Amino acid sequence: MNMSHATHDGLREVHAITRKLETEFSRPIGLLVDLQGPKLRVGKIESGAIRLTQGDILSFVRREAIGGLGRVQLPHPEIFEAVEQGHVLLLDDGKLKLRVVEASDVRIDAEVMTSGVLGSRKGISLPDTVIPMGALTDKDRADLECAMSLGVAWVALSFVQRAEDVAEARKIARGRSAIMAKIEKPSAVNHLREIIDLADGIMVARGDLGVEMPVEKVPGLQKQISRAARNAGKPVVVATQMLESMIYAPVPTRAEVSDVATAVFEGADAVMLSAESAVGKYPVEAVATMDRVAKEVERDPLYAAIIHAQRIDPQATESDAISAAARTVAETLKLAAIVCYTATGATSLRAARERPQQPILALTPIPSTGRKLALVWGLHCVLTDDPRDLDDMVEKACRIAYQEGFALPGEQVIISAGVPLGTQGATNLLRIATVGDGSDE
Repeated sequence: MNMSHATHDGLREVHAITRKLETEFSRPIGLLVDLQGPKLRVGKIESGAIRLTQGDILSFVRREAIGGLGRVQLPHPEIFEAVEQGHVLLLDDGKLKLRVVEASDVRIDAEVMTSGVLGSRKGISLPDTVIPMGALTDKDRADLECAMSLGVAWVALSFVQRAEDVAEARKIARGRSAIMAKIEKPSAVNHLREIIDLADGIMVARGDLGVEMPVEKVPGLQKQISRAARNAGKPVVVATQMLESMIYAPVPTRAEVSDVATAVFEGADAVMLSAESAVGKYPVEAVATMDRVAKEVERDPLYAAIIHAQRIDPQATESDAISAAARTVAETLKLAAIVCYTATGATSLRAARERPQQPILALTPIPSTGRKLALVWGLHCVLTDDPRDLDDMVEKACRIAYQEGFALPGEQVIISAGVPLGTQGATNLLRIATVGDGSDE
């Protein structure tokens, strides 16, 4: 749900529909609320727009005034505090480029680098400037509280510049929702490691990233961000303009299909539509196309080799060692599936980080955990009670693997869990089990 356009009533309506479908299909469904973040815009212009010609000097002023020839209001004091000579200013989604020649607390003079027309209230981006403002506006805080009250699984944080922005959102969320940091600003790229450490997930927000950085750098950054998030065991989403032409056309371009495929080959946990499904003429077709492309890539004979080449060594913890061992055993013995019992989701996240060839069943008694894990690579989440003992653990895992269509009678699965059962953060057990025929059901 994009809160740049959605209302709280609209969010509640979609939430209610989703929960109804969740009950109907017995499948945890995760909702992601995308916060708007600060919107930096120029002020009003007297005639509605002015033409800027290369070499012109445009002055941005703090005082409230209607813009005109050679001058426009910029109602953001934070920009005047941070911008410096030589910094680049991008207007109207990067269509106009200016470079600062002089800056003070009340006025910024910038030389026009690319000609064009600037309209009233158009957006401004500052790729070279770290702006002294947080990622959350008053509107974002209200939207965040609404999402929290509904128990939304994920909140996507816009305008992230540094790790402190993620820390602020986490403090407000207090664990009620997972925080996904959107990487859309050069300063966020520069602080990527610290941001990944604090966030629960990462989104490669290529739209704004492609405005604030040279577009030719975005594909490489997408790979760097995706791999850094995967190495940390954090889910990563690739978003924006993936099937853009399907806003108006029933089929995508070949280049768009290749773009989606590249993200899947790179090991992204999820690929995300935006305008295609929000306002496009063919939302169902867009979702179906994305689904077909992702499935076809994962059937490609080169897929396993590409994913395996990106695999890193497990961290020196019991849980990581167990997850790596589960993947090795499952692939060596050609088992039907990996079954993880998880309370917080940590065990399943570690299993997914290994990118095994087998499907992963994540069994949890906690609905919020199942919803959070819904976007994680390879996970099929099932809500079920904690097992009573080890025998019940094995019986339940085999029964669910059979019922969900992941294992046939006589096939084997590998089960990871923590002993004592129900103990959080104590994944220390692996068990191979044979699936029965379900006749005792």
